[in-house]
Amino acid sequence: MTKGKVVQIGLLISLLGLLSYKLAPQLGIDNFTASTISNFVLIVIVISWVSSYVLRVLNGKMTFMEQRKRYRKEYEKIVNDKLETKFNLLPKEEQEKLMEDLEKNP
Repeated sequence: MTKGKVVQIGLLISLLGLLSYKLAPQLGIDNFTASTISNFVLIVIVISWVSSYVLRVLNGKMTFMEQRKRYRKEYEKIVNDKLETKFNLLPKEEQEKLMEDLEKNP
């Protein structure tokens, strides 16, 4: 999630709290109850948001970790392709010698 998205979500949550506070008196709810309801809604949203963040941290589903996994996968693919190309360019005798060495020293 980008910083801009976090700011947008924060503004949306604040707007929802303000709307619930302003609309409650029109529904026949007094100001004290309206402020209590809007505070409760805001607290539930914030606790849910923080809980989802903690869950992503514990599960390793953070944006940085996902980017790192993708980068590592691409890097390994490139390295393996280069190694395979170099191996295929070697003469058969050297290929066999390398394979024997790998079997002896895994």
